[in-house]
Order: sequence, then C-alpha cells, then structure tokens
Amino acid sequence: MIEFITPMFLALIVGGTTVGIIFGAIPGMTATMAVAICLPLTYSLGLENGLALLLGLYVGGISGGLVPAILLGIPGTPSSITTTFDGFPMAKRGEGEAALRIGIVASLVGGLISLFVLYLFAPTLADFAIKFSYVEKFLIILFALTVMAALSTDLLLGIFSGVLGVFVALIGVYDISDGGNGKHRLIPPGMEYWLDSGFSLLPVLIGLFGLAAILDQAELGVPKGHTADELKVGKQSRFKFSVFKGQGTNLVRSSLIGTFVGILPGVGGSAASILAYSNAKTFSKNAKNFGKGEPAGIIASESGNNGLTGGALVPLLSLGIPGDSTTALLIGAFTLQGIQVGPLFIGNSPDTWNAIIFAMLIANIAMFVLMYFAIRYFALVVTVPKHLLFPIILMMCVIGAYTINYGIMFDVWTLLIFGVFGWLATKLRLEIAPFIIGFILGPSAEVYFVKSLESFGDLSIFFTKSWIAGVLWVLILGSLVGSTLLSRRARNQDVSH
Repeated sequence: MIEFITPMFLALIVGGTTVGIIFGAIPGMTATMAVAICLPLTYSLGLENGLALLLGLYVGGISGGLVPAILLGIPGTPSSITTTFDGFPMAKRGEGEAALRIGIVASLVGGLISLFVLYLFAPTLADFAIKFSYVEKFLIILFALTVMAALSTDLLLGIFSGVLGVFVALIGVYDISDGGNGKHRLIPPGMEYWLDSGFSLLPVLIGLFGLAAILDQAELGVPKGHTADELKVGKQSRFKFSVFKGQGTNLVRSSLIGTFVGILPGVGGSAASILAYSNAKTFSKNAKNFGKGEPAGIIASESGNNGLTGGALVPLLSLGIPGDSTTALLIGAFTLQGIQVGPLFIGNSPDTWNAIIFAMLIANIAMFVLMYFAIRYFALVVTVPKHLLFPIILMMCVIGAYTINYGIMFDVWTLLIFGVFGWLATKLRLEIAPFIIGFILGPSAEVYFVKSLESFGDLSIFFTKSWIAGVLWVLILGSLVGSTLLSRRARNQDVSH
C-alpha cells in the first residue's frame, strides 16, 4: 500500500510545491501554467511520481497567490482576488507578515478539509457511477458542459466555446471502433497526414495555458519590476494564533464552500473565494471592517480557494470530468501513462488513489512549512523581472511540446496555433475552460452518444432510460434556466445604472 512512498516521491511533492508557490507568487503566472509547463516532465517519472509533482504544483500554485495579493495588492492568481481586500490594508499599516501567516494557516485548513471530503466522497460517487450506462455517461458530460457554459460571463459564448472544443476534438479519422466509417473528417485539404489522429492533447494544453499566458503578458510590454523596498512585509508585525479565536465557523464554512465550488465543473477558484468572502462578511459581527484589514476576510478567502483543490478532484477521479482547468491538465498526466480516469479508476487502481491522497496531504503540509517559515524569502520572488523568466518558460513549452511524442515538429506548430488561439480567444470573449473541457470530453461524448443509439435504437432513450437520466435532465435545464435569469438580471442592472 505504501510502496509508492519513496525519497523521490516525497522530493517531487516538496519540489513541486516550492515551484508552485513561486509561480503563484508572480502576478500573471498561475498554478495552471505551472502544471502545463511541467506536464511533459511526468512522462519519464511514472504515474505516482508524476502525480506527486503535479499535485505539489497545484497546491503550491493556489497558495502562492496570496503573497502579491497581500504585499502589493495585486492577486497572484485569480483565486486570490478577495485576499487583496483585507490583506493589502493590513500590509499598508505594517502588518504584512502577520497577514501572510494568517492566509497560510487558513490555506492549510482549507486544503485539509477539502482533502477529507475528497477521500470520503469520491469513492462513494464512483461506486454509484459504475451503474451508469452509455446514456447516463453522455448526459453527465452534457451536464458538465452546460454548467461551465452557464457560469461563463456570456451564456451563448460559453456554450459556443464548449461546442467549438468538441468540434476541434473530432478532427481526424472517425474510428470504426467508435462506430465511425474509418474515414477522415473535418480536416482541411492537404493536412490529412498531420491530422490523421487529430490534435495531440498535451501541446494543445501547453499552448492554451502556457504560451497564451506569455503572449498576454507580453502584450503589456515590459513593466517596471517591483523592488524589495516596495514590499510591505512589515517584519515587525507579530502573528498570533489567537487571531483565529472565534473563526472556527468561518474557517469550516469557507473551506466547505470552496470544496463545493470545486466539485462543480469549471467554476474556478475566484468564484470559491468570492462566495466564501461574501458569506463571511454577511455573518460577521464586524462586517463594517471588511475591506479595511479584517483578518476574517483573509481567512475566508484563503480557506475558500484552497478548499477548491480537493473538491476539483472529486468529479475528475469519480466521473472522469475535470473540476477546473488545472485538473483538466491532470487528465494529460493520466493519458501519458495510458490510464483513463472515471468510475472504475479508484477500484482498479487503489495504489494510485492512495498515492493521490497521500501526495495531497504532504503537499498541503509542505506548503504550510515552506511558506510559514520562509515567507520573507518567497516574498522576494515578486521582484524577479519577467523579461528574465518568460524566455525560459517559452523554451520549456517548446521543448515539452516537441518531446512529448518523441520529437514531432507538428506538435510545436500545434503549441503555436493554440497559444495564439488562447490569446485571441480572451479578446473575442470566448471561454477557455468550456473549450478545453469540450476538447477533452468531446470524443467520449460522441462514443457514448453513438453507443446509446446502437444499443437502444432512438433518441427517446435519453429521456426514458432511467430515473437518473431524468434527474440529469432536470439539472441540465436548471443550470440553463438559472443562468439565463441571472444573465437578464445582470443586464437589467447595467441598463438601470
């Protein structure tokens, strides 16, 4: 059971967590970007060791965002937005180091609670999902796509992005084993040789989350870097655990909110921290102090966004559906090792399941130890000039894309194509999360759809197969109707203002 626990396994967790914290601490670089860039490295590490590295990057990347959020008022990652509300005011009055340690402790609690929920809930959900037929599996994917589209800034553009991802995933040969005719489809003339098997997943992921982020930052030019003197660390401020007195409910509630948001496909850490923060403010006796340097605000934000880490793994490991863009990248790690995640994964791969739980536990502890005792050194990461970092990251992206399939140059072109697409997509208001989930799940959705029709004959089976199918249709319609009403309400408020 514990054969996977080797010095290499532990070193990869700690190393991944350290690198993740550095990525999270630099504004414009995210946990998703760190995982995307390091994904090719996992090929030679084996599954357990590869997951150890990636999960360390994931936990460290989410946690590292609190450093610039508190010291500079700039969220290092989208999930740290609400940490700036109270963290930066504390830093400005000389309590930066204390604010950082409040956030670090809250992050540890959020991560551990979400890990407990993952350990408890994922096997149960997987046992239930084993009973699903092709019909329910297709409807689960349809539900995931509608939830992500519904939570996009624009419902129609979110749905379009998801469908576009499915469309791009279907490029290539329509395999006979999938119910197809064995012929090419959706391939531009002259590209049949290169796109016979479609676009390779990993160069697409590295392009969308690595190269696109660099292009986005490059567009801003070379901003003046921050100096160590600008950091409002407040070395004289003292942190006391007594600040958590009376914050137990806030900690647990915010962690559970983050975990629940993580379970919903594609919602993301920013929504988790915003929901946790708004709830903490609503139920606080000191609501008027929120936004002025209230420690309870940092506790809610950081426990909420770290609660996301375990929650996002629940649908991934039990249903094969990623909870966010970072866990979508983890599918790439499983794909590299030839393993398919889904309802059978936990039962068939107990060692890997135990390795994931153990790696998440060690990553959270490592994050706490590293950041709590060395926070002054991690704070200096903010001052590293990006014009020195980005060429190194770009080189890692290209090498990773080229070597992932033993040296295929077209994979580098794929990286470039999808890097530029990811950069342009944000300008066109397209949503990357629905696109990438559609790209990953599109082929499975097609197989389940075709197999359902082959097995049961007509489309009515999607409505009459079982009570589970009925519940899933209610959830699909509920997500679409609810998002439409929210969209109209937001539009009316904009008009009234």
